[in-house]
Amino acid sequence: MNGFSGLRVLALESRRAQELAKLVSNYGGDPVVAPAMREVPLDSNTEALSFAEALLAGKFDIVVFLTGVGTRAVLSVAETRYSREEFVAALQRVKVVPRGPKPIAVLRELGITPSLTVPEPNTWRELLQTLDQAVNSSPDFRLRGARIALQEYGVSNPELIAGLTERGGMVTRVPVYQWALPHDVAPLQSAIKELAAGKIDAVLFTTGVQVAHLFQVAAEMKLEEAMRQGLRRAIVASIGPTTSEELQRKGIRPDLEPSHPKMGFLVKETAEQAAALLSKKRQGTASA
Repeated sequence: MNGFSGLRVLALESRRAQELAKLVSNYGGDPVVAPAMREVPLDSNTEALSFAEALLAGKFDIVVFLTGVGTRAVLSVAETRYSREEFVAALQRVKVVPRGPKPIAVLRELGITPSLTVPEPNTWRELLQTLDQAVNSSPDFRLRGARIALQEYGVSNPELIAGLTERGGMVTRVPVYQWALPHDVAPLQSAIKELAAGKIDAVLFTTGVQVAHLFQVAAEMKLEEAMRQGLRRAIVASIGPTTSEELQRKGIRPDLEPSHPKMGFLVKETAEQAAALLSKKRQGTASA
């Protein structure tokens, strides 16, 4: 087998669905595209506006940005009341900690140099470790008593909040957008039926929200257990630890995480290992 060699590969990506489908095709796969989510602004931006007001008033010591989209969203909300120059100047007066490359890129566009850089795979664990290292190595960096603003995305991260609080930080959550099911769930419903029927060979998960929504719709269709069995027969590729944790909570152990948490690596490495993984999985299923 060369690459996917005709295997049916389910992609649940939304924003970059066509790009992901093209990558799958380039590696010889037959892409099945079923977006599992859409990004929607919060009905009220009061938390982001309150954050901007408090930031300009000097009420924060550390600002943590978790996503690039969320960083842009905070800026957009702030600009409804303040000038960009005011907001950027206020950020430059505090320690700014982006979780990964996407918020770093947005901050650099604004002329803001991050105080710390979090290593891959850029989960909350690496973020806390990076903060601990800064506390231990720099007398100017402290968490105990620090007023921390945490830009959130999708759902809150209780482990990260608990970690910051245990270290003495006073955390203010700044939720700026959330995830909803697509307006049209028919492709997702069709994918669930195909999984349940054993007609999907590999599934690519690029965020934990896709996992949650896939199981939510399957449960509504009364196909959750049949779909779970279908996932166990297929190759399950997860982009990184956060997504893998969500899969494990649903009783699915990922077969593969790429060497870097990026879409291109996810597709390439899944294609390269597809033959061996699928053979091993189906032998195991047959003997179970």
